[in-house]
Amino acid sequence: MTGNLSVENIVTRGPVIPVIVIDSLATAVPLARALVAGGLSVLEITLRTPVAMDALRAIASEVPEAVVGVGTVLSPAQLDDAGRAGARFAVSPGVTPTLVAAARDHAVPLLPGAATVSEVMFLREAGYRFLKFFPAEASGGTKFLSSLASVIGDVRFCPTGGVTPANAGTYLALPNVVCVGGSWMLPKDRVAAGDWDAIRTAAAAASALRPA
Repeated sequence: MTGNLSVENIVTRGPVIPVIVIDSLATAVPLARALVAGGLSVLEITLRTPVAMDALRAIASEVPEAVVGVGTVLSPAQLDDAGRAGARFAVSPGVTPTLVAAARDHAVPLLPGAATVSEVMFLREAGYRFLKFFPAEASGGTKFLSSLASVIGDVRFCPTGGVTPANAGTYLALPNVVCVGGSWMLPKDRVAAGDWDAIRTAAAAASALRPA
């Protein structure tokens, strides 16, 4: 790990955080390099495959210009493992009191997930001002966030789940959205083929997204 960053510093580095599923460890480093070359330096490696933690470790070691973190964190143990692997941040799909307690003084900053007003209020009370909104489209999308902005105006979100190039700009135009998360710049066939030029081009397009 090359140094701790705040969640605010991480989520404000660009309009999009790639949400990455690594199926083959051999693709991890070249994929990360292609994304960074395209302008996306904050990378979320999800804990959805057996090689995810090894992929995180490899990227942290070999792609120092990347700000690599771990996603789909469900427990304090996973948060600890991520820190040992070199994660600069962690993302959870939801929230539990146990995870919030473990994250309070942890070296790895947490971007916790919320999908209801009560979850947002709980996390705000715990001191969080930046949250993942997941699953975004299934939980009300831009209409939900727009309604929330008028009553809880000091919390900002990274919507993830159903976000695409077609609707990302609409999310980014909301006053309480700081960035979005998505995987559209990582088509499985291009990753499997090792077409890193295509990934870099898609990343460049994503990094250029602006509010609609």
